[in-house]
Amino acid sequence: MSDLQRRVEALYRSDVRGSMLLIVCLWATILFVLFMTWPYVPDAGIKLVVAVAAAAVLIFNTAAILAMVNHYKEDKDFIYGLDIKNADAYRNRKS
Repeated sequence: MSDLQRRVEALYRSDVRGSMLLIVCLWATILFVLFMTWPYVPDAGIKLVVAVAAAAVLIFNTAAILAMVNHYKEDKDFIYGLDIKNADAYRNRKS
């Protein structure tokens, strides 16, 4: 495996880890807010709306993040290769 390919893989793995961390934080935050505010919601109908809205936010945001990671996987050589080449050019220009 070439040096460029190793660097691409390292950047991709870093983005995957970051994306998974963001998903976990998203779920923890939404569920925390939902459970902490649940006793203060007065009506069962409003509770249903709040629960459905929270579920929609979780499902759609999780799906969007996973779609982004999938796109990165499909086109990682171009995406990260371009980043690496630009970072190398910038670093060499500064020297």
